[in-house]
Amino acid sequence: MTISVFCNYCLRSLFAVAVAAQLSAPATASEPGATAAAGDDVRVSTTRQISSGGRDGSPSSVRRDEYPALDTTGERKQPSLHGSGKPGESSVQSASVSNDFWFYTADVVLFNDDDGDGYFHSIDLLFDADTIYDAADVYAVAYLSYEGGPWNEYAVTDVFTIFGATSDDEYVIVTDLTSGYRTGEYDILIELYDAIDGAFLAEFGPADTSELSFLPLEDYERDDPSAPEVIVVGSRGGGGAAALPLLACLLLAAAVRISRTMGPGFRVQAVRVPRCRGLRPASPCGPIPPAYRNTHTGPARPAATQRLKKPVRR
Repeated sequence: MTISVFCNYCLRSLFAVAVAAQLSAPATASEPGATAAAGDDVRVSTTRQISSGGRDGSPSSVRRDEYPALDTTGERKQPSLHGSGKPGESSVQSASVSNDFWFYTADVVLFNDDDGDGYFHSIDLLFDADTIYDAADVYAVAYLSYEGGPWNEYAVTDVFTIFGATSDDEYVIVTDLTSGYRTGEYDILIELYDAIDGAFLAEFGPADTSELSFLPLEDYERDDPSAPEVIVVGSRGGGGAAALPLLACLLLAAAVRISRTMGPGFRVQAVRVPRCRGLRPASPCGPIPPAYRNTHTGPARPAATQRLKKPVRR
């Protein structure tokens, strides 16, 4: 067998191997956690509430909540308002905002990222609601929106009291997302209601500040460090050693063809490429920070001389 015939045989074999590898490649898989998984028909979370002392205070209550499946399709509309006067019971009410109540500040801290992918399964939400009254009994409802989709209620506070425009009545909601929350970017919306008649008082969300938007979240079941991480899909490994003889044949065939084209006196000479000094590969990304913190401070509180005095509601 001549060299030319042997090289042509090697080229045909290499082409056949490439076609077979392409046909046997697996179908492209979706990103882990981005699609619905078993158990996503119900959202489960655990919430600890701190009614005094801010984040340094002790939890006043701990509750486990179950909600319907995460709504991810459709337009983002104002959620159904709670109007029963009791947290957890809802009825449609007017969406007019009261000028007597407002949110002064909101602060979000995300933590617990077990697999180190930058998506957290715990939310620490602190907010400070103010009023022109000396005191008022209220409760709040917190919502999550997945990738700009509809609002999904995820936590309801107990009834608590706010005192004028003081900062001593900050409320903290610490929620662990157990299951039913896909991996992605979420927005947070907070609504405030009157505990007596359930009237809608105020809201605070991504329309008011970007600090409550694009929060990287996923549930605890998806935040699993033991789960395999898919970096490249639709490819197959192995077979590297078996392809070396074919590669050698390909190079030999190319050399023979070039030699015949350039004539008998042609030789392949190595070309020295100058080394670029001072250039180094970029350093890898550093570790993901342990917590993702968003803060926002609203408008300045009115001075004491400017506050409107109204009788305490009974």
